Amino acid sequence: VGSGSAVSLSRQVQGTGGSTAVSKCSAAARGYIQDRFLRLLAGRQRRRAPLIHRGYYIRARVVDHCVQDFLLKTQSLPRTQILSLGAGFDSLYFRLKDMGLLHHTVVYEVDFPNVACQKATLIKGIKELSALVGDTGGEGLGAITFSGDDYKLLGVDLSELSELERTLEEAGLNNEIPTLFIAEVVLTYMENTRSDALIQWAAEHFPQACFLVYEQVHPEDPFGHVMQQHFRQLNTALHSLAQYPDCEAQQRRFLRKGWTECSVMDMNEFFTCCIPEDEQQRVQTLEPFDEYEEWHLKCSHYFVLAASKGMEPSWTPLLPSVTVPRHAGPAGMAGSIPAAVCARLSGIPGLRRYGHHSVLIRPNVILTMGGFGEEDGQHCRIRNFHVLSKHAGYWEAVCVTQNIPDKRWGERLYHTVSCLSDTLALVVGGRTSPSSAGLGMLWLKFPETCNASGPDDVAVELVSLQPAAEAAALRWRHSTTEMTFKGEQYLFVYGGRSALEPVLGDWYFLHAPELSYTAIAVEGPVPESRHSHSACSWKGGVLIAGGLGAAEQPLGSVFLLRELEHGFQWQTIETHPPLIPRYSHTAHVHEGKLLLVGGVWFDASSVPGVTVINLMTGLCLNYVINVEHLEWPLMLHNHSSVFLPDEKELLVIGGGGNCFSFGTHLNLEPVLLSLSSILISH
Repeated sequence: VGSGSAVSLSRQVQGTGGSTAVSKCSAAARGYIQDRFLRLLAGRQRRRAPLIHRGYYIRARVVDHCVQDFLLKTQSLPRTQILSLGAGFDSLYFRLKDMGLLHHTVVYEVDFPNVACQKATLIKGIKELSALVGDTGGEGLGAITFSGDDYKLLGVDLSELSELERTLEEAGLNNEIPTLFIAEVVLTYMENTRSDALIQWAAEHFPQACFLVYEQVHPEDPFGHVMQQHFRQLNTALHSLAQYPDCEAQQRRFLRKGWTECSVMDMNEFFTCCIPEDEQQRVQTLEPFDEYEEWHLKCSHYFVLAASKGMEPSWTPLLPSVTVPRHAGPAGMAGSIPAAVCARLSGIPGLRRYGHHSVLIRPNVILTMGGFGEEDGQHCRIRNFHVLSKHAGYWEAVCVTQNIPDKRWGERLYHTVSCLSDTLALVVGGRTSPSSAGLGMLWLKFPETCNASGPDDVAVELVSLQPAAEAAALRWRHSTTEMTFKGEQYLFVYGGRSALEPVLGDWYFLHAPELSYTAIAVEGPVPESRHSHSACSWKGGVLIAGGLGAAEQPLGSVFLLRELEHGFQWQTIETHPPLIPRYSHTAHVHEGKLLLVGGVWFDASSVPGVTVINLMTGLCLNYVINVEHLEWPLMLHNHSSVFLPDEKELLVIGGGGNCFSFGTHLNLEPVLLSLSSILISH
């Protein structure tokens, strides 16, 4: 950083420390982490969203995991030290001291001089903190802003390596004893030449050491673009990402800079493999939560790295006996599919939404309803419908107001819409907030002439259900599929979640059109409970694919509910290679092929595109979506899609979500995916 811009830039970076303290404090107040010192150090208190709480929970768990491991492995040694780089208002020292874990360990914290001064003043002014440290009066010596027997707080710019080295020596840091370096979202704010020099300096000067890094990764996929844009707007660009874009590059970086062992994993792996199941469940039930996509995407964009030299790697307990659910190598791609903006639909704000549903109500006429997105210049749950229709080769859209007795009925997310005839559709379930009970069913009645050229009203009526069928409606992230049994039309409602149950595995057969609940025998192995899966009509039955299972783990199974003489049978469809587990995708069947569009998976090396499964042979091929003609990051989750068989095209409407603390990202325009080449060749 040139000295002219360094002052303003360092001020922006320092701001991230204060914001982090407030977020951690909010997470502690809701029971995610046990830490009574955060509120003393954070200053202001503000309640953050559950998604932010989870993000800071896993960050705290990672650091604690590695610190406890280091202390455990060195407990028989006479002296050790911890050096926290860019510590901000972190409470690590006070927690360790309070737990009696610092009998032979000194903690050094380094941050910008004014941050260190602020923190020193805070500690001196709060009895609970100063009593723990025991002020020895050694501060005020140059950059040492606070000095206790086992705690030194230093004000130095980390990018000034010679000054850092001099100050640490002055404060009593001993190069010869085991040392743990901690850099929690710190190195990435430095120019790469400076952070590289710091990593190399630590390896060269400390014969027994571990280095812990927690920061961002994968800048080039859609979520990565949104993440980078956020940090650029804060004027705190992430410098590491261009040179070290993935976990493997970070690993090579440390090995080349003099560290002998280096392990790395992203946060999806860490949460799945290193946090005990009962603790996972505790965290998953602390608050009403429904942002699974953004949680898993956030976790795939942060990693933990533990490097070591001259001592046992700090990671061994991090890799437990269970094997990490990884797939051999990155998802193999069979080819690519071109994506293009749908010409005349651009610039219609109402189509920028997620958690909505779109359905073909007659040839070339699509109804899109519900979700969260842009309406009247603001972000909100969307009440109006949009009707899209194709004229002379072009799609057009019009906003349709609904005749609705109660506005809450129309404002819903994660519902389904099923078309029963040219003039009648059924809305099932959905939610307003994740803590609300599910919403009931609605009839949507269209005039015969409903299309984009004549914006007629859509009449909306509440469905009165028999008590036996009511539970079918009180859910969201489920599927509703048209099917036939003995020549009669039924709707099959399956899975999802509710305000009480985080995942459902039950199903209902509703006889159309009166929606009476019908008991039909089903045999065969029952699929595990799931939500955010896909379901398609096929051969009178239903194809279920993927979804998010009970432990918030993506599923890779495909089931067919097949008609028998007296009922139905669940049948597993084997795919080869095995389908990469995913959820929040959409699906369509065309001529014996199941098309899975987008979604979220844990394979961080690629983004889900379109997967084609041949239902006769089980052959499973992944295709990447070529987005070079799109001017914004295409997020294919929480979207809707409609398959247009004549054109062999997919029209993708909406998609996106609230991306961690990086803001809401909505796909700007509907997109056409041309499938003609892959449907012929498959």
